[in-house]
Amino acid sequence: MNSPTAGTPASHARSAAHAHTPFDPDQFFGRQRTPTDQLPPPEPLLENLTRCVMEVLAGARELDQLARWISEDVYKHLLKRQVVSARARQVKGLQAVRPVLKIGRITVYEPRDGVVEAVVMVHQRTRSRAVAIRLEGMDRRWRATAISVL
Repeated sequence: MNSPTAGTPASHARSAAHAHTPFDPDQFFGRQRTPTDQLPPPEPLLENLTRCVMEVLAGARELDQLARWISEDVYKHLLKRQVVSARARQVKGLQAVRPVLKIGRITVYEPRDGVVEAVVMVHQRTRSRAVAIRLEGMDRRWRATAISVL
């Protein structure tokens, strides 16, 4: 059964327009970039994420607790570092202990809208370290796409 408008020029024009624009599911269902002005200030996340990363490497926190705030690549990188740290503790006969640390200066640079690169200084009793973090605005929240503990 044909509809009354099935063969009209307008119906052909509509179907032709849809035929030339392929549906891209990532455009609707994939991660959506978020501009900086729609995101919270990054400093609290930078501080908390740094503290959590240091605790993961010390064996005092599970890496899965950070999964929401880090990308898959960062997760894999931290998992490797966590395994190496655990082996080093085992060889030395040390227990996993929550590190005593103080977050120092946080230097933030915004290379483009929706992206923040930062260096967070971490002071411990025996040494100070720098943690470099790249945050990208995705789905209306910050997500770490790179973390390096130096």
